[in-house]
Amino acid sequence: MSQKKGGEFSRFIKPLIEILREIGGSGSSREVTDAVIDKMNLSEEELSETLKNGASRVRNQVAWARQYCVSADLIDSSKRGVWSLTEQGFKHPLEADDIYNIVKAVRFTKPNTTNTNYEELIDTEPHETELLEILKSLSPAGFERICQRLLRESGFEQVVVTGKTNDGGIDGHGVLKLNPLVSFNVIFQCKRYKDSVSSPQIRDFRGAMAGRADKGIFITTGRFTQEAKKEARRDGVPPIELVDGEMLVNMFEQYELGVKPVTTYEIEHKFFNEYMS
Repeated sequence: MSQKKGGEFSRFIKPLIEILREIGGSGSSREVTDAVIDKMNLSEEELSETLKNGASRVRNQVAWARQYCVSADLIDSSKRGVWSLTEQGFKHPLEADDIYNIVKAVRFTKPNTTNTNYEELIDTEPHETELLEILKSLSPAGFERICQRLLRESGFEQVVVTGKTNDGGIDGHGVLKLNPLVSFNVIFQCKRYKDSVSSPQIRDFRGAMAGRADKGIFITTGRFTQEAKKEARRDGVPPIELVDGEMLVNMFEQYELGVKPVTTYEIEHKFFNEYMS
């Protein structure tokens, strides 16, 4: 991959800043990245491109754009998982020349970025990639059972894996109780996909759950196409929650299933600046 190809991340800087301004200045990395992708109206062909380890190339480019904005003091880096504009980020002009100057300034102040390989993962912990690969390597039955465990940890009750074939893709069902008086019957499908889940698969799943549940959950180790996302939230039909590989990994982290947190420290150089003289 050429340096020019890798540097395509710069096209995401303007929509990234614009999205953050539109939503009030901050948002989760996932929320912001999804909004940037929607705003740019990228093709499914481009969205399906992956890095060598299977991670999304587009999402990685957005992460690189964010990293350059952090270096340019346009986005705060204080909290992992939340992207927040700085005061400068709210004010900085976003014309083509301005974006070029942002990239140029960062590369001037940090010369080691000039030869950076933009095909390398950024803003992703090594264990996240490994965890997703482990989930993809499970047997179909094993993946269904581990999703059953995950749903139980998430607060679902009476979670049963049916293991039936020719059942419209339904892999199990459960009950989500909001309080003693309100509960939802939920049907779920869990698939180990390396590629994308398309809108016809969402429609088929909804057809199978019709009259049998209040809500559906589709869990995959892959990703959902933009059309699949639209189909899942279409008005007038039972809603379907989508859990892709990235969200799946986040849930394993949240409930510490198969992973354990490790505390590390890094130097905050800005803190020491006022004591240098």
